[in-house]
Amino acid sequence: MREQQHAGLILIVEDNRNISEMVGEYLESRGFEVDFASDGLDGYRLAVENSYDAIVLDLMLPRLTGVDLCKRLRTEARKATPILMLTARDTLDDKLFGLSSGADDYLTKPFAIRELEARLNALIRRDRRQVGAEVLQVADLVLDPSSLRATRRGCELHLSPIALRLLAILMRESPRVVSRQEIEHEIWGGDMPDSDTLRSHLYNLRKIVDKPYGHPLLHTVQSAGYRIADIAGH
Repeated sequence: MREQQHAGLILIVEDNRNISEMVGEYLESRGFEVDFASDGLDGYRLAVENSYDAIVLDLMLPRLTGVDLCKRLRTEARKATPILMLTARDTLDDKLFGLSSGADDYLTKPFAIRELEARLNALIRRDRRQVGAEVLQVADLVLDPSSLRATRRGCELHLSPIALRLLAILMRESPRVVSRQEIEHEIWGGDMPDSDTLRSHLYNLRKIVDKPYGHPLLHTVQSAGYRIADIAGH
């Protein structure tokens, strides 16, 4: 049997034993190495002492909340380890609160374990600067992040820097729907733009990527977000 490649070292900070064991066992079966902490203080200590590829962090923890742990890692320990925050709360305010504390992504409980793995892999690739080496393609739309060159049907697309980042996010996550908040956080961080800014960039992106070609790839999903996908197929 071919030896499974080490996928990364993950810290799971979760006080629900059933969830932590389920996630840990699955990730280990996928080639990850996993450490565990059942409260915020132990999680903070392990995160500071070790170099993890990513942290799966519950929002509500004993001794130190996930939000406070995240803030302390970013401000006191100066740790840039990618953090995927788990939350049982599904409101916009809670998600934005988690992202504003320094988390890189969030997942609402209950979640699909394969989606958690996909989110972790995306965070790890981004942190390792591997995303830039991957040529992204959806149907006849191609983006080479290393050269910042986008083409459709072989024709070069002339896009602004923000439009290129938007395109990279949506193509990297394709066909998943990416929420407005995820996009704004990744592009602008804590400096959230007004409500018309992202809409304007998406309008311009759609005008260049879709309008001349008659087959739309950029889709708005009502009340959910945006995605790039070849819905109609070939």
